[in-house]
Amino acid sequence: MFQRPAANNQSKMAAASVASVPMTSPSEQDRAIALIEAHKKILYKVAYTYCRQREDRRDLIQDMVLQLWRSFDRYDGRVRFSTWMYRIAMNVAISFYRGEKARIRDTVPIEEFALDVEAADDAMDRAADNLRTLYQLIDRMDELNRALVLLYLEGHAHDEIASILGITSSNVSTRINRIKQHLQRELNA
Repeated sequence: MFQRPAANNQSKMAAASVASVPMTSPSEQDRAIALIEAHKKILYKVAYTYCRQREDRRDLIQDMVLQLWRSFDRYDGRVRFSTWMYRIAMNVAISFYRGEKARIRDTVPIEEFALDVEAADDAMDRAADNLRTLYQLIDRMDELNRALVLLYLEGHAHDEIASILGITSSNVSTRINRIKQHLQRELNA
């Protein structure tokens, strides 16, 4: 289960980093933890889409969790939590991938949050050859197209993808059709 870092000797710095981020009340902290726990697979999927190395995925997930924690007081419930979480995770992943922005310097050991990154890695390692081929083709795409494919494969509606990525629904439809055609050509080649 996803847990708030404990303030013990091993995680004193991690707890101080998270504690320095304002959160309105312990009940809000518990709510944030519960929501992140319920939707943690989003983090795994986004990290796997943007990083091939386990260590990089761990760093990216850590950055995403920290940004979610920092931003939670701005979550207003107007969209589903998973939509909001995808938007934050994608933004962090794109920044991480591009390396154009400074990475979040605060560290929170991922073990403190009990996210089972190893289990997610093992599941992806056992994926079928077709899935590996698909990920290799996705690796060649730019950041926006990667995000589109991930959200599309997750079964999100075009309107929801548009909301998450900040583009129009018609742009989503056009890009997805072009991506499908491109992938089909690549697979046939």
